Amino acid sequence: MTKPILPSAKPRIFSSELHEKLSTFYLDRTQHPIIVFGIRGYYLKTMGDPFANDRGIYDDAIFLDSPQGTAAFNDNTDPSLFKKGKGAGREKGIVRLKPGFYFAHCLGLHKNKYLALIQRLGEVTVILDGEPDYEETGYFGINIHKGGYTTTTSLGCQTIHPDQWVSFISTVIDQSVRTLERNGIKR
Repeated sequence: MTKPILPSAKPRIFSSELHEKLSTFYLDRTQHPIIVFGIRGYYLKTMGDPFANDRGIYDDAIFLDSPQGTAAFNDNTDPSLFKKGKGAGREKGIVRLKPGFYFAHCLGLHKNKYLALIQRLGEVTVILDGEPDYEETGYFGINIHKGGYTTTTSLGCQTIHPDQWVSFISTVIDQSVRTLERNGIKR
């Protein structure tokens, strides 16, 4: 029997609860009106191993918050695989994004195939599989893109379940256009 890859429902959070979590980052929401906020292990107690952070399932949550509201999606913030590395060069381990807040993503093409949020605006810090695990900061192509039905299709990116992908990226585009228009910029 295979383990379920997707929870039975989308994650839920009250806007007030999300705004409380975001307040710890002291963001200027007039400068950053659209926030993508991931919560690793959102379904930790109900999916997979309740004592470990699983890979290869959509057990995380991602929220899109804007002046128009908050939307929730099933997400994966971990790579699908393990590969222990030894440091620099070809022997690097598989990466996962270190928890934190990054101003690093914009709309662009994931692998030159489809529109996604891609890491192009700044560096991020990743944790690489190793003995012990180790960190690096830089440009790693940690994108937010569409996942798969039988695997999360991630080598470190944040992936959204394919049944929710169109809704996610459409909402990102819609909220981006609304923000631009509200600031007097026409498309």
